[in-house]
Amino acid sequence: MRWTGQPSRTEDHGRFAVAQAAAEAESADQHRRAARVVAGRAVDATECAEMLAMLGLDGGAERVRH
Repeated sequence: MRWTGQPSRTEDHGRFAVAQAAAEAESADQHRRAARVVAGRAVDATECAEMLAMLGLDGGAERVRH
């Protein structure tokens, strides 16, 4: 049996993993900032939870202290 495929390039996989991790970190940062804005504008905890749910954000991930 002969293998005729191309060998995987480890350096390409490494660059992809780094780029993917950076994108995930940026997305998490944007979600945290959006949740803070929602929390700052909400009238009460119920409204905050509803708005976060509408936006698909997790309000329990970070607690903001004032």
